[in-house]
Amino acid sequence: MTVDDGQSGGKPLWTAIILAGQRPEGDPMAAYCNVRFKALIQIHGQTMLERVARALLASPDIGRIVVMGQSPEALKSGLAADLAGHDSIAFVESSDGIATSVHNVVGTAIAPWPVLVTTADNALLNGAILDSFFQSYTGQDVAVGVVERKTMLSAYPDARRTWLKFRGGAYSGANLFALHNAAAKPALALWSIVEKDRKKGWKIFAHFGPWLLLRALSRTIGFKDAMAQAGQRMGLRAEPIILPIAEAAIDVDKPSDLELVTEILSARDGSGIGA
Repeated sequence: MTVDDGQSGGKPLWTAIILAGQRPEGDPMAAYCNVRFKALIQIHGQTMLERVARALLASPDIGRIVVMGQSPEALKSGLAADLAGHDSIAFVESSDGIATSVHNVVGTAIAPWPVLVTTADNALLNGAILDSFFQSYTGQDVAVGVVERKTMLSAYPDARRTWLKFRGGAYSGANLFALHNAAAKPALALWSIVEKDRKKGWKIFAHFGPWLLLRALSRTIGFKDAMAQAGQRMGLRAEPIILPIAEAAIDVDKPSDLELVTEILSARDGSGIGA
């Protein structure tokens, strides 16, 4: 990938941050697969980190990649030589907390705006998912990729995910977060506070007052309206981006996820679809 002026068709190219760290106590999946870091779990001869990096590098919307984790050198060893030494990939040591680490680099020369945050265990990420996300993005200060439950269950009826339930639908995160500019920083501050509750939507909305919490709990508000109201409280524009691709919400948090992702990649790699 060649980056000349940070522009693609008149639009600025995105910096993609790959979160590849783990908590100090370690990660159960890393232990299960007998690797030091979860990001280094191999699937069909490539680490999850490498799969995510290659998908991002192939996207015409991405101009730079930042791999973030506690041990940049160990993570670099999980990439093939062409990626480990790539001019458009930087490695940054994370600090305490995901949100704090991201906050420290966004908007700097390391990670210029706009920024897309994803995770190393997002092993099914591919061009179709990224294209769908960027085509639906309309300049929000903060945008969060999600998949609706009916989309997931129509493709994978036995899939077990964490669902955020609102009026009109339930949604699971796709590990894609768009941060447009400095206006997004209050959302990062909130993220640092609720990081441990990131899969419990009601605890997040509790930070925006009892009325919004009540509406979220009683499912009398849609997800888009709930995010819009939460964004207004922070002085920014926030919206979900609902992706039509079930695989966008499948990451690797437990052995059954790894088994499913391995099956999907086996079929995908065999067909030559979706690098």
